[in-house]
Amino acid sequence: MKVIFGIGNPGERYKFTRHNIGFIIIDYFAEIHNLEFKPSKFNFYYAEGNMESFRYILVKPTTYVNNSGIAAKEIFDNYNVDLSDFLVVTDDVNLDEGKIRIRNSGGDGGHNGIASIIYHLETDKFPRLRFGIGKNFRNGEMAEYVLSKIDEKTFESIKPKIAFAAELLENFISGGTKKMLDFYSKNLSN
Repeated sequence: MKVIFGIGNPGERYKFTRHNIGFIIIDYFAEIHNLEFKPSKFNFYYAEGNMESFRYILVKPTTYVNNSGIAAKEIFDNYNVDLSDFLVVTDDVNLDEGKIRIRNSGGDGGHNGIASIIYHLETDKFPRLRFGIGKNFRNGEMAEYVLSKIDEKTFESIKPKIAFAAELLENFISGGTKKMLDFYSKNLSN
């Protein structure tokens, strides 16, 4: 089973903020695959699906970004999942808007959600899809920037990248990180 774990903040207040791009991507994926999120008895909402006989779940933590690791740990404590089958989808201020990077492992890159997952899982050996939100803020204003809404013009410009990210998720489900990376390499128009 594959797990696609979006990073974001719960609630209407944070919907469509830059920090919630992980939620936005998996919400888009759920929509095109006719899946609905439902509450779990843990600290996350989830949606289950099958693609080409591959089972997967989409996860949106109900903790805030800084505590994403709590929900991640609950996944590993309650589901039979390998680290290589656990893909984190997150925002990244170090990438231009709409730019996508895939990594098999690595540090937190200054992202508190990734830091929390590394802390709670006691490893950084899990794949992640990082989606650029740009660095259009002054020194000391990052928190306000990542928690600001994505304006309509920006959203229209990144929509094709969100669709591309959804295709990357499909490749991850059916063939893991290798197939996702191969698809990414062949379609570097992003």
